[in-house]
Amino acid sequence: MKLRLQRSLTILLAVGGLAALTATDVRAADRVFELRTYTAAPGKLDALNARFRDHTIALFKKHGMEVVGFWEPTDKEAGAGEKLVYLLAHPSREAAQANWKAFREDPEWVRVKAESETGGALTAKVESVYLAGTAYSPLK
Repeated sequence: MKLRLQRSLTILLAVGGLAALTATDVRAADRVFELRTYTAAPGKLDALNARFRDHTIALFKKHGMEVVGFWEPTDKEAGAGEKLVYLLAHPSREAAQANWKAFREDPEWVRVKAESETGGALTAKVESVYLAGTAYSPLK
C-alpha cells in the first residue's frame, strides 16, 4: 500500500510538472516583441529622449510593458540624429493592445504628453512592428 501511494504521488508530481512546463511553453509561445521606430520632429530628438527617460519608461512598466532596450542609429542615412528605436516585450498580442490602451488613457501620460508638446509634437512618424521569436532565438 505504501509503495502504491508513493507511485501515485510520483505520477501526480510528474503530471503536474509536465502541465506546468506546458503552460510555461504556451505562455512563451504567445509572447510578442514590438519594435517601434520614432522619427523625431525636426530638432526634437533630445526632448523625445528626455520624455522617455523621465516619464514614459515608468509608465510602460506600470502598464505591463517590458522594455528590452532603446537605440539610436549611428549612420546618417539610417536616421542618426533623428530616429529613436526601441523594443518592448508583451505577454501576448492581446496584452499589448490592452497595455497600449491603458497607457494612452493614463491621466499621467495625458499630462506628460501635453506638457512635453507645448511647442509642437515631438514625433513626425511612429512605426510599429510586432515580432515573434524564432525556434532558435535565444530571446523569446
